[in-house]
Amino acid sequence: MTIRLGVLSTAHPHCHEYVSAVGEIDGADVVAVADEDDERGREFADEHGLEYGSTDEVLERIDAGVVCAANVDHGEWVRAAADAGVDVLCEKPLAPTAAEADELVDVCEDAGVTLAVAMPVRFSEPIRQAKAALEDGAVGELQAIVGTNLLQRMAGGTWFTDPDRSGGGAIMDHSVHVVDLARWLTGQEVTEVYTETGTHFSDIAVEDIDVLSMELADGTIVSHDGSWRQPDSWDFWGDVTMRLIGTEGVLEVDCFDQTFTETRDTGDDPGMESIYWGTDMNEYLVRDFVDAVRDGSEPAIPGEDGVRETRVVEAAYESAETGMPVEIEYELE
Repeated sequence: MTIRLGVLSTAHPHCHEYVSAVGEIDGADVVAVADEDDERGREFADEHGLEYGSTDEVLERIDAGVVCAANVDHGEWVRAAADAGVDVLCEKPLAPTAAEADELVDVCEDAGVTLAVAMPVRFSEPIRQAKAALEDGAVGELQAIVGTNLLQRMAGGTWFTDPDRSGGGAIMDHSVHVVDLARWLTGQEVTEVYTETGTHFSDIAVEDIDVLSMELADGTIVSHDGSWRQPDSWDFWGDVTMRLIGTEGVLEVDCFDQTFTETRDTGDDPGMESIYWGTDMNEYLVRDFVDAVRDGSEPAIPGEDGVRETRVVEAAYESAETGMPVEIEYELE
């Protein structure tokens, strides 16, 4: 059985990576694209050899959709897909508010469709090896996590820097990956967050500094820098790094720099060469989603995870506004 996928909005540039990832997966094809911006959507369809259609036309053709809209539009696309009985992989964050994220989970449950959140970094081979090492006791009892998810400085003029379209800046965009990894690595929820934020590097209407200090339910301390602060000359678009500090050792993980570096001082081509050897985290994210659609199983990152991470984002903004730590309470299930 071939799973037919459609791209639902191309506002987020990750849509290109997800389409490329599907090309590596047997039994899955991207067949169509719909977009709230017809010109942009048609250009994307032409670039990738896809059919372009209205929302209703595309939803009638597909088994599953990948939502790559601006943050505030996620809900509209997810609801439309659920109403059509179409499973959904939604770009992070699931929604700008926890209340809407929770509503989207309920909508998909009521419709009997799968809802997954695009958190591909869990599928990075270095972080998966780190999780295995933690579970094997490699660093003893975990005490603290230091994470980064940096990005080059964000220029204005895009929906990312328009609070009415994005719901926020660096906190909204770049807190969720490290929060997701901390929750996944430890099995613990974030129970308190304190935030320092500001707009220091670009003339934009949202924050570009995103520095969080968090506490997990078991007392583990997590610090995170998710700022849009790297210069344009930085050699890579962004990063996700984690330092896992335990009573008996430290693990340092770079989720994106999955390269083998060879240094040669003889021969015809002396110098350094970096050879990519790691996994394509986007491919494994999409592969997991396709398997869940085909098998009727739960995806690795279900909608409820998106709700939990959005609650941390909301608490971070509240802390930034009040200048005080904010506690996060969870209902016992």
